[in-house]
Order: sequence, then C-alpha cells, then structure tokens
Amino acid sequence: MLDTVSNQNSVEGLMLDIGRRARIAARPLATASTEAKNKALLAMADALVAAEQEILAANAIDLKNASETGLAASFIDRLTLNPGRIAAIAQSMREIAALPDPVGTLIAEWDRPNGLHIERVRTPLGVIGVIYESRPNVTADAGALCLKAGNAVVLRGGSDSANSSRAIHACLVKGLEAAGLPADAIQLVPTTDRAAVGALLSGLEGSIDVIVPRGGKSLVARVQQEARVPVFAHLEGICHVYVDGSADLDMARKIVVNAKMRRTGICGSAETLLVDSAAIGTHLQPLIEALVEAGCEVRASATVLRIVSGLKPAVEDDWRTEYLDAIISVAVVDGIGGAIDHIARYSSNHTEAVIAEDPAVVERFFNEIDSAILLHNASTQFADGGEFGMGAEIGIATGKMHARGPVGVEQLTSFKYRVRGIGQVRP
Repeated sequence: MLDTVSNQNSVEGLMLDIGRRARIAARPLATASTEAKNKALLAMADALVAAEQEILAANAIDLKNASETGLAASFIDRLTLNPGRIAAIAQSMREIAALPDPVGTLIAEWDRPNGLHIERVRTPLGVIGVIYESRPNVTADAGALCLKAGNAVVLRGGSDSANSSRAIHACLVKGLEAAGLPADAIQLVPTTDRAAVGALLSGLEGSIDVIVPRGGKSLVARVQQEARVPVFAHLEGICHVYVDGSADLDMARKIVVNAKMRRTGICGSAETLLVDSAAIGTHLQPLIEALVEAGCEVRASATVLRIVSGLKPAVEDDWRTEYLDAIISVAVVDGIGGAIDHIARYSSNHTEAVIAEDPAVVERFFNEIDSAILLHNASTQFADGGEFGMGAEIGIATGKMHARGPVGVEQLTSFKYRVRGIGQVRP
C-alpha cells in the first residue's frame, strides 16, 4: 500500500513503474496458452470464494466510510458486497474461462490473384488502463476479461471502494501465480491520490494502449477530455422505453417497472418512458400507476399531466438527466416516428427498448435509432455483458470506433494481417 504517497513526483514515478511492469508482463501474456489463462481464472474464482470473509470485512470498512460521508443510496448499492454478489463474481470468472479464447482467432481469409494468401486474426490490445469508482466487482471483471483476451491491465479503483478492491485483487494475484503467469499482468494502483488518474490518462510514456472508465459523468468526461490514448466509454446512460399502441399492456407494465426499478443505479436503468398517443386511453395511466406503486417518482410532460393528476411536472432538463434513482420522466409521443424523434434528440446512444406487437414498428425502431443496444419486448436492464453471454463486461461503449455496446473479451482484442506467399515480388 502506498497511500502515503503525497507529492506529484512520487505518484508519477510510481505510475511509470507500474506501466513498465505491465508492458513487460503483456509480452508473455499475449502468447499464453488458453489452458494457462483458464487455469488462472478458475484459481481466481476459487480464491474469491475462499476469501469471502476477508472481502466482506474489507467491504464493511468501505460501507462504513461511505455512510459517514453521506453518499447516495444508489452509490452505496453499487459499492455493497454480500455472499451472493461474491459468489456471482466468482461464477462470472468461471463463465469467462469457459468462453472461446479470442486470441489467434481467424476473422477472415482470402486469396489474391497473384497467389498471396491473406489472413486477418485477433490479437491482444496490449495494456489496458481501467479507471472506476464505487464498483469493487469491476476489479474482478476487468482483470478476468483482460486476462482472457491476453492483455495486461492497470486497475485504478476509487477511494470509496479501495479496501474491497485490494481484497479482491489479492485473489486475482493468487490465480495468476497458480497458473505460472506474471503477477504484474493485473496490477491495482496502490494509491488513492488523484494524480494517479492523470498519470494513467497520459499513457505512462507509451505503456498504456487503451483506457476504459467506469463511473459517473464527471469521471468519464475527464477521461474523454484528458486521455492521450484511445478510450472505450459512455458518458451517460439516458435510456428510453417506448410503449407502442400495439403493445400488450401486461407485458408493458412488467417491462417498464423492471427497466426502471430493478436496480435504479445502473447505466441500463430506464430514465424516460415514451407512450404512443394511440395508447393514451389504454396504457398510460396503468403504466404510471405501476411505477408509482413500485416507489418511483414520475415527472410528467404537459400532455401526461392533463390525463394523470398528482404528478411532478417535467422540465427540459429532465429529458437530459440520468437520474440513477427511483425517478422517471414520462412523455406522450406521436407513434413510432415521435418516439424516434425524441430519442434522437435526447438519447446518450446507450440503450433503448420498444414494446410493441406491430413488426413494422419494431423494424423502424431497430433501423432508425442509432444507440449501442436496442431491445424489443425486453427490459433495458439486460444491457449487460453477462446477460449477453460474455461472462462479464469491462464497460459499455457508445462510440462508433472499434468497440460498441458491452465490452467483453472479443472487444478487448485488435487484429493483424498475416500474408503468406511463395516468393512473390511486387512489379
């Protein structure tokens, strides 16, 4: 532990050393066998289960500190570990071990008229920097995913989850050592000094290839503004659910409540409900009543207020707000066209859902909305790498370059070309 690091030069030196060691570890990791990587992942899972009490004790310290500083309930929910969540983290590692190894996978191959045979194959990215805040599970998820994809990783968790992250990281190191892989392949920055984030964003003199931020808007905005290396990130999760006039009411009610209220503090939680004007008389009030009954505050447009009384009026900022709380904004729109226009104006391009039985509506929704994840007749809370069969995710990317949507093992690779000849020279 180096939390006593107190000046800029010391932090910079510490981070440069971490970067150098990660770069050195990345070389053997890039060519490590699938068997060795899977052995490490399974050993990590076993170590997590065995260290449950130590991890919970460390998490209790973080939770006590969070409570004393008055952090929001949604923040504390993300920070909280319990036996079930620890078991889920371990299971996620086992699922990642069971995934196909992406490294060396043949993506495409073709022959040229001159006899050259060209192959495009997956390769590790190299060294990934992950900056995150209150989610200690990211320590395990990011470490496991990067390892499976043959990458070294430098993890910089937030001060609020520092004790939990250290306890989890110790289990990851045990797994690496059990498989004979370099312990420096997964490093946790041992200081909570904010200067460490700036150093990581600089790229550590070429040691870092990609940055992945997991956290609130201010953290992600800083990363996107200051990073000197590519970033996989989403700034906000302003997710919409559109209920079409053709939607089955019982299904819509179940999905809307789940999309908003299952876990309000995750990026896939619905923040805006859009209801087709054709469904005002049948769907609007039952959906709002179900939300209110579930404990959700509803902020309503002028049209909604005229139909359902007792709601808080929505203002312009509500349509642009990621609440991460039991609050949702509700508007009536003129069919699928109105829903598409509203989403195009206010969406953060993260996740949107349509509830409809009309196939023409669904096709327009899928074709015309440019968000990373689109769902039909399903909750936005499925916007998660684990639910996509990826074992876990290192984050959700809403950009349009390289990775988009859940970032799993496949998205943590690049590719290279292998060209095989029989003596050809270029005229």
